[in-house]
Amino acid sequence: MTNLIDIQNQIALLQKQAEEIKAHEFAKTVAEIKAKMEAFGITTADLDSGKSRTRKVTTKSSNPAPAKYRGPNGELWSGRGLMPRWLATEVAQGKSKETFAI
Repeated sequence: MTNLIDIQNQIALLQKQAEEIKAHEFAKTVAEIKAKMEAFGITTADLDSGKSRTRKVTTKSSNPAPAKYRGPNGELWSGRGLMPRWLATEVAQGKSKETFAI
């Protein structure tokens, strides 16, 4: 049966091995990254900007969807997304959603 000291020695040995592997892999990885940066013409300024050349920026539409349903108190719903509470309540009471169609 192994004791605590043996296990701690094994942990220390494994940590040292992990550090050596990391140092070796680090140099190799940096060399690969530099080669790819050179091949694609990427500079450190490109990395600092945080923006990709091919990234598309999505914005909300300036034209909201037209209302398709009107509630008893004048509430409006376009029919997109979750059903609003006022309509869910009416449907739960047995009314049809189409009853509120505009």
